Amino acid sequence: MNMLARLHSAKSGASGAGGFFKLASIGALGLFCVAASFYAAPGLAGLAGAALALNMLAIAVIDWRFFIIPDELNALAIGLGLLAVGFDDRGEKLTLALDASTRGATMAALFFAFRFAYRHLRGCEGMGLGDVKLAGVAGIWLDWPSLPIAVEIAGLGALGLILSRHVQAGRALDPLTKLPFGAFFAPAVWICWLLARL
Repeated sequence: MNMLARLHSAKSGASGAGGFFKLASIGALGLFCVAASFYAAPGLAGLAGAALALNMLAIAVIDWRFFIIPDELNALAIGLGLLAVGFDDRGEKLTLALDASTRGATMAALFFAFRFAYRHLRGCEGMGLGDVKLAGVAGIWLDWPSLPIAVEIAGLGALGLILSRHVQAGRALDPLTKLPFGAFFAPAVWICWLLARL
């Protein structure tokens, strides 16, 4: 089943009061993120941040539901990030674009190396390519000091969820528990973008 079919199926299954409440909550969260983006960075920079917020929210919701990050959303985030460089008045545009591209390539390479090493050592996938591409997105949008913070926020959030689930279930921690890392990493990217501008 392709992504479009999965989303249609999820939409069909979201009928009823529970489904409406979930959609309303996601919509309200999206509006809050848009407002916060404009508050932190008025003008075109805020518009870019609002677009990032909605993009990251979409990635988080889809990855949480389907354990997949659509290439289209990662590509859109990369394009928006490079476009946002034009709204940045902190330096020469070409230099800023090259710096952003360097950070993006470095982050993607690091995540790919981790993915390769994990698969080689454990014999199974520990991270999807969507997460690798999302790391590239983070590199384009965030400066160097913010990048480890975003990864740490995502990692702690994911670890906290795993621990709480196992405590509630009363069973030992399973290191092979499947978890949608992008559902934590995507919001962390926008949060760090926001904090850097407050």
